[in-house]
Amino acid sequence: MTVFIDTREKARAIKKIIETFDRRGVTHISTKLYVGDYQRLDNPMIVVDRKQNLLEVAQNVCQDHKRFKDELLRAQAAGIHLVFLVEHGGQIHSLEDVRGWINPRLRTSPMAMSGERLYKILTTMSKTYDCEFRFCSKAQTGDRIIEILNERRQV
Repeated sequence: MTVFIDTREKARAIKKIIETFDRRGVTHISTKLYVGDYQRLDNPMIVVDRKQNLLEVAQNVCQDHKRFKDELLRAQAAGIHLVFLVEHGGQIHSLEDVRGWINPRLRTSPMAMSGERLYKILTTMSKTYDCEFRFCSKAQTGDRIIEILNERRQV
């Protein structure tokens, strides 16, 4: 398997992912991707976009909404199924679990995004743009990326 990694992924942030790819015999090439962060050379219709945690996702759908939505629209127009892999860990294993997430920013800013509100936004985006939000711990990221990119999507 050969995986393209977007050039905007920071080397320090993906060190363990690269180690997983190397250990599992996955060839990886750094290049600018149209959407997302990881794409399989021979199955370009499923792309993984890695997110550090739910705080990053909340920022993407709130402050960076236009850029985030534009990426979803590009993927949708190209027929690409975008899977957001959120490295949150802890008690967050599914989109449904996001409802119970306590945003640490709520302590200092009562207007910060709640877990319930984020859940509703992500659910709507999933349905509207044919994308998915999946969750894992940082230790699982490399293996989960490989699993997702090995999936065959029915069109």
